Amino acid sequence: MAVVIRLARTGSKHSPRYRVTVADSRRYVTGKFLEIIGYYNPLASGKDKKVELDLTKVDSWIKKGAQPTDRVKHVIKLAQQSAQ
Repeated sequence: MAVVIRLARTGSKHSPRYRVTVADSRRYVTGKFLEIIGYYNPLASGKDKKVELDLTKVDSWIKKGAQPTDRVKHVIKLAQQSAQ
């Protein structure tokens, strides 16, 4: 079983929001997942947070062998910048 960290789209039309999930790579993107480790709102404005991510869980899943997608790598960098 290959475990991946990827985005699952939520929200409505023209207003995307994403969950950062850990899932089996053979599952559908919006299907069953192992854990939700954060949220990403690319259109955040005002007091809304753009990224809310549990970095300790991200590190533990990567140590266990989970592979983040390219977009999730970008979201992780955003979360690390906002945490500093």
